Amino acid sequence: MPEPTRCDWAAGSDSLRDYHDHEWGVPLHGDRALFELLCLEGAQAGLSWRTVLDKRARYRHVFKDFDIEHCARLSDAQLARLLDDPGLIRNKLKLGAVRSNARAAQAVIAELGSLDAYLWSFVDGKPRRNRWTQAREVPASDETSERMSKALRKRGFRFVGPTICYAFMQAAGMVNDHLVACLRHSAASRGHR
Repeated sequence: MPEPTRCDWAAGSDSLRDYHDHEWGVPLHGDRALFELLCLEGAQAGLSWRTVLDKRARYRHVFKDFDIEHCARLSDAQLARLLDDPGLIRNKLKLGAVRSNARAAQAVIAELGSLDAYLWSFVDGKPRRNRWTQAREVPASDETSERMSKALRKRGFRFVGPTICYAFMQAAGMVNDHLVACLRHSAASRGHR
């Protein structure tokens, strides 16, 4: 029996294939879940997503499942100690961005009631279903991710450039960029994991 068709980037590792088949592109909601994804997408900058996936369990442990209040209270000393943790991406700016982003998320929640609603507002609350047939058609960023990036930076979020925001939108299911021939294209659009 032939292997099912998947997006090209999911080949080569069990962790990528599992992530592709069960998480990527499925609409994600919840302040904590979206905060985690935004922080992990920022941590990926300049690296492969496989590297982040391989370290995700450690990130979740260290940041108390990305509890926003916990992350906002991290001290400089606590962040400095994390630079010695081989289970994390040991980049001072990326680790510091978790605290900055938590504080920015708290402000959004205080002002608007929900980080979830705020982030999903960039796509009017519903996923955009693209119909790409080849990987080269999929953009690295678009007008929406540029708008999101600008708005998030203005609110104090870090590591949220347009490319990171587009990757976040893809992963969170705000845009469905599974190729049309991919086994997950239709299921992701329906919100099935």
